[in-house]
Amino acid sequence: MYDYLIVGAGLYGAVFANKAMKAGKKCLVIDKRANIAGNIYTENIHGINVHKYGAHIFHTDDKEVWDYVNSFVEFNRYTNSPVARYKDQLYNLPFNMNTFHELWGVVTPEEAKAEIARQTAEAAKTISEPKNVEEQALLLGGKDIYEKLIKGYTEKQWGRRATELPAFIIKRLPFRFIYDNNYFNDKYQGIPVGGYTAMVEKMFEGADIRLNTDFYEHKEELMKEASKVIFTGLIDEYFNYSLGELEYRSLRFETETMDTDSFQGNAVVNYTEYEIPYTRIIEHKFFEEFGSAPKNSEDGKTVVTREYPAEWKRGDEPYYPVNNEKNNALYEKYKELADKEEKVFFGGRLGKYRYYDMDDVIADALNDAKELIK
Repeated sequence: MYDYLIVGAGLYGAVFANKAMKAGKKCLVIDKRANIAGNIYTENIHGINVHKYGAHIFHTDDKEVWDYVNSFVEFNRYTNSPVARYKDQLYNLPFNMNTFHELWGVVTPEEAKAEIARQTAEAAKTISEPKNVEEQALLLGGKDIYEKLIKGYTEKQWGRRATELPAFIIKRLPFRFIYDNNYFNDKYQGIPVGGYTAMVEKMFEGADIRLNTDFYEHKEELMKEASKVIFTGLIDEYFNYSLGELEYRSLRFETETMDTDSFQGNAVVNYTEYEIPYTRIIEHKFFEEFGSAPKNSEDGKTVVTREYPAEWKRGDEPYYPVNNEKNNALYEKYKELADKEEKVFFGGRLGKYRYYDMDDVIADALNDAKELIK
């Protein structure tokens, strides 16, 4: 008999299992995939730790969370500095003085602010209350930033034209009037040396793990094996979609090994024009290799992944909850059902229907563990 059955071998399940086992509890972990680590799974190809389910860059301001992950593996000094590519023009992200110089040739913050003010004032002549993402972005950043860096990328991400998307999707645009391409503001950021899978393996040490195991196919016998269940799957699926379907966005990945030391010279390049179907290309070696010479990968090899946003339907991998008013209201109804489950606790991105960064997942799992593990 196990103290906990943990459904899902991703990051939330790994943190919870780790804290439970430290408290002397016995854990059984199952996952329908053939690997642990969920969406942060990394596999080694030609000496390169490949992020199989998209780029995962760890960043946090929470020292407790940072110290926790570093207790399992060493993190490197990777700083996320993506590049945006629009019609073969390259722009630094996030929007900063390098971006504004590339757009307009300005060199001082005052010049950049003046150009943004000029373009937003022009938009305000015809837009008073923004009714969609296009109008909101024009009022916040002006025509150049919207058309080159926001429009196509956003339309691909959401599978809708910007004029069909609600304005609240873009509440603000983060402008930085300094020459700094560091994407995140957080104090701590990096990538685990050796990949995320190695970190999650250490978190799961001592747990019994069954992969290629579908919870619903074996639900009756699995529920008998543990006193409590930590469920990290889709909350609406658990209740057989009885109140309706929550919405998600999915992703499709095309990964390719190339016979070259470097394909694009950067870990992440965003493709912001609508006509190119993928949103970004990831070159995995640059998450762990710095400078001009590769350190770990085989000479003359690199691995890249093209990322395509997709509509979600049952059976697809759900990556992003669509946290609009309609879906959040439906989730609250499912949460009422979940709260009545005496044996089952719902956690993680899918169990709580919430968009999480990795540090949020860890902080939430640590807090839930404190509350639940007695």
